[in-house]
Amino acid sequence: MDVLVVCTGNVCRSPMAVAILRRRLAEQGVTGVEVSSAGTAPWDGAPASEGSYLISLEHGLDLSSHRARQLTTDLVADADLVLGMGLHHVERVEQLGGAGKAHLLGAFAGESGDAAEVADPFGGELEDYRATYDRLVTLIEAALPRLLAERPDADPGQH
Repeated sequence: MDVLVVCTGNVCRSPMAVAILRRRLAEQGVTGVEVSSAGTAPWDGAPASEGSYLISLEHGLDLSSHRARQLTTDLVADADLVLGMGLHHVERVEQLGGAGKAHLLGAFAGESGDAAEVADPFGGELEDYRATYDRLVTLIEAALPRLLAERPDADPGQH
């Protein structure tokens, strides 16, 4: 299963979400799930933002190899599930052919309305990045059972 996480610049929210989700999958011994990210308006090749990099390091996650990339029709086509941080991210994925597999991360995790969106910390203080990181952890934890249950190759008794 290929999961694509989408935000705007692909330097803050989506790289942190990918690192968090990869760690949770590894901790649960889950195999066969590939997680990557892209942005709707990235500076192609840009590293993770300083705030995301530092806050992730505080939690033992290394974003030093991350490079931003543009969301494309090919990335959308290759993904089985696309999780966006904001409604406009989901709309863009749908415009690129991802209708039916694009969801707000928060909605996928069971939240609704404005609460389902994840605010962009870009340009904010480190506390903004910490709050975003904590929110992503909460949402990913809530979304993980659904993600695992909806895998195309999911076996009800297996990870």
